[in-house]
Amino acid sequence: MARIGFAYNQRPPASATTAAGPRTDAPIPDDDSLDASALLALAPDADDEFAEWDDPATIDAVEAALRPLGEVIRLEAVGDFAERLRRARVDIVFNIAEGLHGPNRESHIPAICEFLGVPYTASDPFTLALCLDKARTKEALSARGVRTAPWVLVQDPDDLARAERALPFPVFAKPVHEGSSKGITERSLCRTPVELHETGRFLLERYRQPVLVERYLAGEEFTAAVLGNGRDARVLPVIRMNFASLPEGALPIYGFEAKWVWDVPGAALDIHECPAPVDARLLAELEHLTLAAYRATGCRDWARVDLRLDDAGVPHVVEINPLPGIMPDPAANSCLPMAARTAGLSYEALIQAVARLGAERCGVALAGGVA
Repeated sequence: MARIGFAYNQRPPASATTAAGPRTDAPIPDDDSLDASALLALAPDADDEFAEWDDPATIDAVEAALRPLGEVIRLEAVGDFAERLRRARVDIVFNIAEGLHGPNRESHIPAICEFLGVPYTASDPFTLALCLDKARTKEALSARGVRTAPWVLVQDPDDLARAERALPFPVFAKPVHEGSSKGITERSLCRTPVELHETGRFLLERYRQPVLVERYLAGEEFTAAVLGNGRDARVLPVIRMNFASLPEGALPIYGFEAKWVWDVPGAALDIHECPAPVDARLLAELEHLTLAAYRATGCRDWARVDLRLDDAGVPHVVEINPLPGIMPDPAANSCLPMAARTAGLSYEALIQAVARLGAERCGVALAGGVA
């Protein structure tokens, strides 16, 4: 029987009042008082430090899905991971570990696996580091002719004036090395130079990393999951964001508030439309752009690509997520499992499909599982 190492980061309990976000002392109202003003007031109190890590329910669900394929050995991606991996003598690592420190944190576990000669699922260290850097991702996409919004990388406050001159307003500002919408809030949309300087300085200080400033895309937003490799890679049903479900007065942004603050137990946002209700022409454009981005950045096995239309209805790639969120509970509004369900894949079948894709690439034999 194959030995499957399972690499993950588990979110500390204190940071998980809702699915991933507000501090435990944040004043989350009960169901009867969830008006727009109360929901909007939650956002400044959100603690996003561990938003990328997984909760125990997700970790348990992944392990349960992997068990029919072999013996599963949990390898939490902390401390002495390299030594524990060496001692475990696994045949392959199923990797969902996000890491914590540094701009290359998502590549740490695959890099250790490569150093020790251990096969692993999903993208390699280069792709994971590339896709976590939003500016380098845009450079790679642009070099391959994949459409993305014009941008300026702000390294320090003096660069904000350069962004102001180079881009038409409104613009959108976000940390360059974060995932799970960390640092992407309503204040990211900057309509004036004053707002850009205020938000840019705040993000530089708060996240201690460069800030990506890009032309704001005023159209609809989508996300598309990819499963597979090479010519066999396929796009799962595309999801459209239903911004009408946001609190009254909220901006049409699928940011930290919409993901982790306003989407609360007992009052989940009905924000995802899957499959996206769009015409065949636009769907074909979205799928083509998704696969182009997946291949341009070297993604493997699975990923999720975020897209947005400009004011003329032309789709652009916003970000690429080679370690996509995979919460198993349908009420959690996790996009990739939602797309898989719409395609007829159970959660177990999704996880097993990724494990098999990685094993096939690496020449590792796994046992039978859910079809």
